[in-house]
Amino acid sequence: MTRLRMPRFTAPPAEVTAALDALRQRYEVPQGFSAAAQTEAQEAVRSWQADGAARFLDAGARDARDLPLVTIDPPGSRDLDQALLIERFNGAPAPAAPKAQAATDPRPGARPLPVGTTYRVSYAIASLGTFVSPGGALDAELHIRGETIYTPDRSTALHPEVLSHGAASLLPDQDTPACLWTIDLDADGAVLSAHVERALVRSRVRLDYQQVQDAIDGVAPLPPAAPADLPRLLEAVGQARQAQEAARGGISLRLPEQDVEEVPEAPGAPSGYRLVFRATRPAEEYNAQVSLLTGVCAAQMMLQAGVGVLRTMPPAPEPAIQRLRYVARGLRISWPRETSYPQLLRTLSSSVPTQAAFMDQAAGLFRGAGYTVFGPEGLPLPQGDLAAHAAVAAPYAHVTAPLRRLVDRYGLEICLAVCAGQAVPEWVLAALPTLPATMATTGRRANAVERGALDAIETLVLSRSVGQVFEGVITSARGPQGELVLADPAVVSTVVAQDRERLPVGGTVRARLVQADPARGVSRFRLLRA
Repeated sequence: MTRLRMPRFTAPPAEVTAALDALRQRYEVPQGFSAAAQTEAQEAVRSWQADGAARFLDAGARDARDLPLVTIDPPGSRDLDQALLIERFNGAPAPAAPKAQAATDPRPGARPLPVGTTYRVSYAIASLGTFVSPGGALDAELHIRGETIYTPDRSTALHPEVLSHGAASLLPDQDTPACLWTIDLDADGAVLSAHVERALVRSRVRLDYQQVQDAIDGVAPLPPAAPADLPRLLEAVGQARQAQEAARGGISLRLPEQDVEEVPEAPGAPSGYRLVFRATRPAEEYNAQVSLLTGVCAAQMMLQAGVGVLRTMPPAPEPAIQRLRYVARGLRISWPRETSYPQLLRTLSSSVPTQAAFMDQAAGLFRGAGYTVFGPEGLPLPQGDLAAHAAVAAPYAHVTAPLRRLVDRYGLEICLAVCAGQAVPEWVLAALPTLPATMATTGRRANAVERGALDAIETLVLSRSVGQVFEGVITSARGPQGELVLADPAVVSTVVAQDRERLPVGGTVRARLVQADPARGVSRFRLLRA
């Protein structure tokens, strides 16, 4: 058998697994579900497979299996939370009857088109409320887990695999219960109406971001099962929503992402792991805008109903913005006084080292994210900045990833009740007050494990190169110590100046690797004099 040569700067799989197992143990990451929780999940799936779809429709769910929905996710994903369809109507005509009845989508169960509708976004979200019994053994474990934890060797799922990779996932060619959002937009991407309802859906095909990007670029068409106009319409809606984001002062940072890739030895057998920086594709940004759109609509529903859970982030304090202005001055980036930092960031490119360094520092302003609950037990309705997410520049709620994040199930149930004109379920109201603490605790664990996994692989990749000299860019500095980003391998590490030498932030430098400790996940470089 021909063996592929392992590339330089590759971490062996056995060492990676050992390091990540130790990390999971340190942070007490749950390993497997209890027998009771697993049994509940399996029974829920068996019940659905027996006659669940019929009971779902009999209970009032819409039959939306005629919608040609598709999923767009990373390659190989099976925990598919969202399925998408975008249609263009060229502006619904003004009616003689009430404005809400301007035009009608001819499909059974479809909602009327408001006047001026140019785009209709149908967004199906996995319905975990169909499978999880409130207060049961599975529900209790979900509150312990909080969210899915992703590491390069495997993920620790929020839900049992029979749900997350099976009956609750929006896999193609299966009838799946969903929370179906219908969001109508005008030609500029402004929201005209938003509604969510339970629906039975059937995704047509599973796409990945590169397939969609290739179709947008005219490189290759989508598979025949996908709507041919999806790439063009996703681009149009994505760009319109980006313009809406800019107008309200929001910002989506587009820094390269640090990813871990398997290096194959033979089909299905990795010979190691390596680190790479990957630029975000426009298709991913457009897809993210649809998710943000849904979260903004959900937040408005909750605020109008007086009950809900928002994802909030405070605005950056003035001293932090002033510090960022000093950074811009040091990097020779022009920042006119009348220009806000979101406006400035849209003019920069992460491909320019000094601008990438500035964007890295700007990301530090987006801190303090949490969850704000209101409605039950007299919890007050948040106002102004207390209700807003500073990066989104609007009230915002997490509702689009219930397979991977606990809080989304609660947000969806609230919005479903509001749109149906029903009371919010008591089990939802009872759980809301403790959700922020639950998500904060489980979120810290997930972040620590995922960051620790990158640190471990970085040091394993570097461990055989102590003493060697690398070239990189310094992205930040505090006194004699700063952050160094290498291109090959794709590592973010610590760099220390010699003596009291000043670290040139934004500059390309040469540095010697002086420490790479896989056990602690710590690496360190020393700056070489020019």
